Amino acid sequence: MRLEAPASDDPRDVVRSLRAAVLGAGPAVALGGAGLLGDVPPGTAVVVTTSGSTGVPKSVVISRNALISSAYATAARIGEGAWLLAVPATYVAGVQVIVRALLADREPAVVAGPFRPEPFAAAALGMASHLDGARVPRYTSLVPAQLQRLLDAAEHDATVAQALRSFEAILIGGQALAPSVRERAEAAGARVVRTYGSSETSGGCVYDGVPLDGVGMAIVDGEVRLSGPTLAEGYLGDPERTASVFPRADGTRWYRTGDGGQIDDGVLHVTGRLDNVIVSGGVNVSLDRVEAAVRGIPGLESAVVVPIPDAAWGQGSAVVVPGIAASRERDLLAVIREVVGTAVGAPARPACVVAVDELPTLRSGKPDRAMLRRLVGEGGQNPRD
Repeated sequence: MRLEAPASDDPRDVVRSLRAAVLGAGPAVALGGAGLLGDVPPGTAVVVTTSGSTGVPKSVVISRNALISSAYATAARIGEGAWLLAVPATYVAGVQVIVRALLADREPAVVAGPFRPEPFAAAALGMASHLDGARVPRYTSLVPAQLQRLLDAAEHDATVAQALRSFEAILIGGQALAPSVRERAEAAGARVVRTYGSSETSGGCVYDGVPLDGVGMAIVDGEVRLSGPTLAEGYLGDPERTASVFPRADGTRWYRTGDGGQIDDGVLHVTGRLDNVIVSGGVNVSLDRVEAAVRGIPGLESAVVVPIPDAAWGQGSAVVVPGIAASRERDLLAVIREVVGTAVGAPARPACVVAVDELPTLRSGKPDRAMLRRLVGEGGQNPRD
């Protein structure tokens, strides 16, 4: 099957290409990858290429059936209506916003250019609220950093606050949502739904810990695995990686997420990346658990924890905090070390705090962790007691 890129990364061009690929007989759409080559399986709708937060590129082949299954399962869970595209159209979250809108026979509203609260609010409130006398529910998909910016703006901008309240549901994915940010959203009247998934699952397929209809969950050797009709076909031109990441067991095809987690009474709790672990003084430390503890501290909801070398202990971690003065680093470190030591354990206490004006991000809105590791470099020694 032929694979073609849209005319540009402009959301409107992506919408046109996806309409042909998903609803018609158009070619499969190549997003995010330059000069992709190779055959794609019949029925492929899109190949999404992303380097992710670690800088390792991957081209994920997603079928038309997987996208449609995901979109219909989402509608069954949260309802159907009009969608606002505020995340990049070339990422799977953006693709799904477009597909959900197209399957509802609607054109998605679009927030163009760099994300800012004011244009988002204008686009949200400009969406049709009624059609033929019937109310039209509104939906959108955001990453946590976008939600936090909107909540900050809503404190002094009534229009942004109104826009947040106007959505039937705001899907939040891409990274963990700090509990304090979710509490702020609820206080502001925003109806937030945490989603879990990836390009390999056609986007979010577990909502607030509960899988969408048809999606299976299992924990194997501490790793979260997912199954069902939303799974991607695999990786373009990489059959070995496809076989490793999408194994079959007892007749079921599974996706190995690489995340640790547990399932309690049918609800999934993700504990973090299995490969985001350092060995500090002979002790395994999950940096995702460290980051979750740090983000629970008021004012540090956007902090990012990255690994650093440590001459004495082998590996340590640094906490990168945007929007603070460098003079606060030492005092913050003392608070962070106490909180992390209590929540995760003494070996997990970060070595240093690094103040930055703002976090570098990927186009998806996620923190660019590879760049942050380069930024932090060799700094910091772990001052253990």
